[in-house]
Amino acid sequence: MTTVLAPVEGAAVGLAAVPDPVFSAGMVGPGTAIDPLRGPGEAVAPIAGKIMKLHPHAYVIVGDDGRGVLVHLGIDTVQLKGEGFRLLAAEGDRVRAGQPVVAWDPAAVEAGGRSPVCPVVALDAVSESLTGVAEGAVHAGDELFRWE
Repeated sequence: MTTVLAPVEGAAVGLAAVPDPVFSAGMVGPGTAIDPLRGPGEAVAPIAGKIMKLHPHAYVIVGDDGRGVLVHLGIDTVQLKGEGFRLLAAEGDRVRAGQPVVAWDPAAVEAGGRSPVCPVVALDAVSESLTGVAEGAVHAGDELFRWE
């Protein structure tokens, strides 16, 4: 079992609340989403492992068991080309669960006309394998769901 932590503080709202059909329909994979607190903060590693992909707006961490988790900071934030994001780690780094990966400001994302909602997706998983999915208020580093 893999325990996946909340990468940001806010409200766990479920993938259906993501204003992007690819995420909300679960096409990327099962998981949940967090509507983050507005204001500067850090997005942390949801699991311990290696950063396999790192963009300012999104990252994938793969654990030693081969399971990967995608964190996407806001919707359509790739269009910002890194503006408003600061990398706190590098692709290829090994990180511990809860370690800061990216600094960002959800309020600035929203002020630019984009949704700051953050999908957190268990890659190559089936939805039945996720249990204990959090709802409501979460802090960065809190348990978000379990991947059986």
